[in-house]
Parts: sequence; structure tokens; C-alpha cells
Amino acid sequence: MQQFSPLIIRGQHLIPIVQGGMGVGVSASKLASAVARENGVGTIASVDLRHLHPDLLEQSKQHPTEEKYDKLNRIALDREIKSALAQSLGKGMIAVNVMKAVKDHHALVQQSCESGAHAIVMGAGLPLDLPDMTADFPDVALLPILSESRGIGIVLKRWMKKNRLPDAIVIEHPAHAAGHLGAATVAGVNDERFEFKRVLEETFELFKKLGLEQEKIPLIIAGGMANFQKITVALKQWGASAVQIGTAFAVTEEGDAHLNFKKMLAGAEGEQIVEFMSVAGLPARGVKNKFLDSYLKRESILQKNAKADQRRCTQGINCLSVCGLRDGLDKVGQFCIDLKLAAAWRGETDKGLFFRGKDPLPFGHAIRSVKETIAYLLTGEMQSI
Repeated sequence: MQQFSPLIIRGQHLIPIVQGGMGVGVSASKLASAVARENGVGTIASVDLRHLHPDLLEQSKQHPTEEKYDKLNRIALDREIKSALAQSLGKGMIAVNVMKAVKDHHALVQQSCESGAHAIVMGAGLPLDLPDMTADFPDVALLPILSESRGIGIVLKRWMKKNRLPDAIVIEHPAHAAGHLGAATVAGVNDERFEFKRVLEETFELFKKLGLEQEKIPLIIAGGMANFQKITVALKQWGASAVQIGTAFAVTEEGDAHLNFKKMLAGAEGEQIVEFMSVAGLPARGVKNKFLDSYLKRESILQKNAKADQRRCTQGINCLSVCGLRDGLDKVGQFCIDLKLAAAWRGETDKGLFFRGKDPLPFGHAIRSVKETIAYLLTGEMQSI
């Protein structure tokens, strides 16, 4: 059996597996707690969790306002965190992923801390002010998500001025990850500056220059890592402390999304997985289903007709700080991402937007448990069905 060194965060010894945050509703309390019970880091995605709570969803339909949506989403987040903590049985760690690109991100961070989350993971923008947001909660671990050493340097220097260091850093490769990608353009996701080995080497050198080589900040690499051989190279040869994995956990039995969602992700391969510009102004990767195929055929026309108009927001909310549809940005996506991700969570295979990583999944089209998935990731052994 292959043995890996533990991931150590705040003195807690964990398996070197972090489950990535996946919204809307794909990684909530059920999935996060299942990963935590295996002594890993289970992550709740904070985006629009009201869809998991029928009473909150019904309330949101009655006289909807931005303030009401925000409040209901925070209530849902509180419920999911407390449920995950209870279900994890005191094992592992429960983290909350908060996108910097979400307009309400500060309130979501505050709610996560108040509800008892062990860690905050933040990407989709440089989380320069995350230490300020969590100043009243010094025991909460902070994990920024970045894609290259330059961004890591910017965050470290800014945080050091605040007398705070990351408890770990997630390094996400845009060419392999799912969802929103840390590159400026679709073509840019394959830039060599994102290569894991290069970023790790440059970051270790950066630690030396900043006098941090003794701080032992764990580096967690994310994107296409649901493979025992890749994990072995990353942890044994490159010096990474852990890997973050999303899609392979999304399709597990404990994943919080509908079974049709899991089958859609597990069945997608090769040319079915495409990159496109999302409404948030970032490239994204997903499954080319009926919705996405139709949208991409009409994309240039929709972008040409883009105009700033609050009424174009189909849900009556202001979920993203930047939205191509609402703000009339003609270079990015022209659809409601909240509407489409919620449809995917419900398993509406023709209507939803199904984010997915680029690489093959450990069990192919099969839906397996979190326990079986982690056993494979750590040992390379697959139990027979």
C-alpha cells in the first residue's frame, strides 16, 4: 500500500485529499461530511444553497429582492454547515468555498465563520482582503485558490502586511479543472506558466525570497488529479502536500446533486467537454449538452446584441459582481448562470449547465462511494463492483 505524508493544517493531520467546492448545490453537507468522515477536507460551495431547501426556495419566490435572496442564501449556508459538522462526527475538516466574484462574498464569509466552518477557501479573483473579513475568527483556516506563482506572490505580500499567512494554498490548473478557470481567455488556459511542476518550483523559490521556507505552507494542486499515479508524482516527486479533486467526488453516491447530474458528468468524454466564456468574464469548462450546444451556436449574435439592462437578469438577483447578461458585456457569456446551474443540480440534462473537469474519472461511467473513491486515490486499488 502506498503511503503519503499527511496534509497538516492548523496542527490537524489529514489525508492529502481535498474535495473541491462545486455549486450550485453539488457539494453541500452530504458530500462534504462524507469526505470529512474519511479524515479529508470536505468543502461546501456557498453559492445559492437555497435550492436544497424547499421552504427557502418557496420564500424566495414571494416578493423577490436582492436583499431577500442574500438573506435566504445565508440561512441555507448556515443549515448546510451545521449539518455537515454534525454528520462528519468530529472527523476531518469542513471548509466553505466562497467565490470572490460573488457580490455577497463578504457576507458569505462572515456567515461561514459564525456557523462554525473550519476553513474558508476563496478563488475566482485575488482574495487580498480575506484576512480582514475573518479578523474576528482567528481559528478559521484560510486557503486562497490561485493558478500561477505571480498571483501567489501578490497574495502573500499583501497578507504578510496584515500579519497573516495562508494555512494552505490551492494551485488550480485552468487546462484541467472544472467550472470557472483562472485564465483571462479560453486560449490562455493552456499557458505554460500554469504547469504544476513549474508553479510549485517557482512558489518554493518565492517562499525562500520572502523568508517563508520554514513556515511549511502546504501547497495543494487542483485539476485533473483524480488519478493515483498523478497523485504519487505530485506528492512524492514535486513536493505538493495534497491534491484537490472535484468532478470525481461530484459523481459519487454521496454527491448532493441529482442522479441524472452524476450520470451526465460520468458519461462525458473527449469532444463532449468544451471550454467557453462564462457570464462572470472567465473561461469555463463543461459538458456540451443540448443547452450549451445551442448557446454556443448563437453566442456571437447574443454578444453582438448585448446591452446593459438590469431587467435582463432573469432571476431578479444580482448574484455576480460582474455578469455578461446583466451588464451587457459583449465579450463574455449571455445567459443566467444561476438558472442553468440550478437546472443541472436538479438533473435537467437538456437545460442545465454541467461543469466538468477535462480528465477521465477513476471509475469511468460508474457511480461509486466517497469511501471507495478515496481508497483508490490513496492506494491505486479499485474494489470490484
